[in-house]
Amino acid sequence: MTLAPPARLGQARRLTRRIAVAALGLPILLSGCLVTRRKLPVPKAPVITLYATPDELVKRLNDRWSALQTLNATVEMKATVTHQQKGESSEYPSIRGIILLKKPSMLRVYGRVPVVGTRLLDMSSDGKDFTLWIPSKNEAIEGPATESQTKSTNQFENLRPGFFFDSLVVRGLDPGDEYYVTADTDTIEDASKKHLLLVPEYLLNIVRRKPGSEGLSPVRVIHFRREDLLPHQQDLYDDQGNLRTQVFYSGYTTYGENRYPSTITIKRPVEELQITLTLEKVTENAPLKDEDFQFKAQMPADTKIHHLNGQTAENGSH
Repeated sequence: MTLAPPARLGQARRLTRRIAVAALGLPILLSGCLVTRRKLPVPKAPVITLYATPDELVKRLNDRWSALQTLNATVEMKATVTHQQKGESSEYPSIRGIILLKKPSMLRVYGRVPVVGTRLLDMSSDGKDFTLWIPSKNEAIEGPATESQTKSTNQFENLRPGFFFDSLVVRGLDPGDEYYVTADTDTIEDASKKHLLLVPEYLLNIVRRKPGSEGLSPVRVIHFRREDLLPHQQDLYDDQGNLRTQVFYSGYTTYGENRYPSTITIKRPVEELQITLTLEKVTENAPLKDEDFQFKAQMPADTKIHHLNGQTAENGSH
């Protein structure tokens, strides 16, 4: 008969005692006597949660887009530029203005100095080219309406009417667009009431097949809140699949016969720019002529026009 060394017997006895103590303490732990509890805020679920199939969401979007022909909005505009590398932001004074929109892609943005009413800026576009006139500087900028891959150090010179147009209204799907829908639930904080809200959403992902490839490129993601099935966020991507614009729609209000967001927040991550539009009045499908989108005849003859190709000319000499 072989006996275990005294040291090994001691280790075995200590291990047995530890197992016994753990076994005795397990019921105490499971009973919760040693557990510290604290109350957490319980998110509140929406009163109404609506349901829709992917095809129904697309139909709602297309029908709304088809019904809209023109838009005339009185707004307050406010811009904020963030300089992350400097750790600072610049907030510009609010200005009042008028925005005109006519399908397929005509746009005019007219800004006025508060109280005085003097024209501060005027921008128009036919979808191909645009002109931005700044009367106080007696200068104007002209160039293609589409975004360029070449960026200026001046954030405002990188802006184009196309992203503004696509932010103001949520377009329907184009021929060749493909889509799929995912469901998600977001949790947001209501700071005024100091509680959390559960926000069920449908995410309509619109993609487009790459030329000569089986790959798909993201075009847009539209967030529909299921309390009303209205768009509350839109993410827009460029041809390389980079997120270029995020738009947030809130405070839906009935203007005439349709509901429209009273606040539109446009974020441009690359330019570190945010534009907030507070809508005071919205009129849809009022008659607008092409002449309503033209103002170059009103510009003084000595207005310096800077072309985005680097050339400079005076009004009437180009």
